[in-house]
Amino acid sequence: MIALSLVEIAALTGGTLRGPTDSAEQPVITGAVVTDSREAESGSLYVARIGEAMDGHQFVAAARDNGAVAALTSRPVQELPCVVVADVQAAFVAISRAVLERATDLTVIGITGSSGKTSTKDLLGTVLAAAAPTVAPVGSYNSEVGVPLTVTRVTSETRFLVVEMGARGIGHIDYLTRIAPPRIGVVLNVGTAHVGEFGSREAIATAKAELVQALPSEGVAVLNADDPVVRAMADRTDARVVLVGEADDADIRAEDVTVGNDGRASFRAITPAGEAAVALRLVGRHHVGNALAVLAVALECGIPLRAATTSIAEAGIVSRWRMEVTERPDGVTVVNDAYNANPDSMRAALAALESMGEGRRTWAVLGSMLELGDESDRDHAEVGAEAQRRGVDELVVVGETARPMADIAPVEGTRIRWVPDAAAAEALLLAEVVPSDVVLFKSSRDAGLRWLGDRLTSVPRTTDARTTQEDPQ
Repeated sequence: MIALSLVEIAALTGGTLRGPTDSAEQPVITGAVVTDSREAESGSLYVARIGEAMDGHQFVAAARDNGAVAALTSRPVQELPCVVVADVQAAFVAISRAVLERATDLTVIGITGSSGKTSTKDLLGTVLAAAAPTVAPVGSYNSEVGVPLTVTRVTSETRFLVVEMGARGIGHIDYLTRIAPPRIGVVLNVGTAHVGEFGSREAIATAKAELVQALPSEGVAVLNADDPVVRAMADRTDARVVLVGEADDADIRAEDVTVGNDGRASFRAITPAGEAAVALRLVGRHHVGNALAVLAVALECGIPLRAATTSIAEAGIVSRWRMEVTERPDGVTVVNDAYNANPDSMRAALAALESMGEGRRTWAVLGSMLELGDESDRDHAEVGAEAQRRGVDELVVVGETARPMADIAPVEGTRIRWVPDAAAAEALLLAEVVPSDVVLFKSSRDAGLRWLGDRLTSVPRTTDARTTQEDPQ
């Protein structure tokens, strides 16, 4: 973080300083700004948020013990010098903006979409970091808390800031762009993730378009040419538009796309800067579009084509539970993609499983997709049908919400079984999975299948290890 004294923080937040009054003793924030006391380090500022279940003020002492030198609070505390403010979130945003204003040579890139945000953010962060100091979010830090946490990691040396922007309603992305105003905005797709909260796909499109609407006229909007809803956002921005995809008129497009038996795609990138062959390490054909968006941003940031495509081709997984592929010693392949799920990402994962499963028995262990609203049963049933179309040998449906995946007309070649929970799925898999099988885990995070996927990566069929693991999050 760019260093700020507690006196400066009090001034820019309009807060009241409580603690040492001698300026020589005033703390200076040089470490990470944190909202989790366990993540505090030497020089940290601890932000004491009050959530639905926890009051952050209860953990000020723990933050101090881990190295925090000050706290941002809504009431006085005794354990640390603090700045007391009326609205902790607003003050947190003010600190973030102050950090950005002190960054003299920084390009901010915002990324949104119904699916693929985190993987694309990770890929872009890897490519930009190979060229200059870069800050990108940890995991899925894409909310009103995650964005300022990311912004406050910027230092005077940082040249690129990648910001993942999620939305649970209209106005959310607009709010995030005011925390971290982007010069480059990337919209990957508009699907039906969270349609239960938005009400319609059209409302989701309106929310995602807030990113390109926030761009300055000298900015750049990178839009998916293969998604008609995203393509239409070109009319909603004053920024220059760069279309990416496989469409013939895309400014940066992929040609000759192939997918190997390992599920990894190769293609030829056609760009205004020339052409280059790319062979991805990331699993899944859907990463071709993500890679094109990253390539567009890299070129806009002045990275040469060859350097950008080389970094893209070499990049691996950064965030957990996104198409993580593990080859077990006994020959079983485990694909753990169970952090998020919506109809589009389910289809992408099943397509990857089909590619990887040629000549092998395939398992799709699928759990619930949350926040789909009134269309939930229909969407789950369509995913079950897609699994059959993709030739999945063993479809294991986990949980009551996901049951419509199993309640479909069976097709010869696919055995469908429903189980009530992850423990039942684990027992089934331990009993039946054999060497050379490919096992995909895919669900929304709260279904818990990612933990089951983790256990199956290290439990060969010959063992009797049937322990369970609770989600510590």
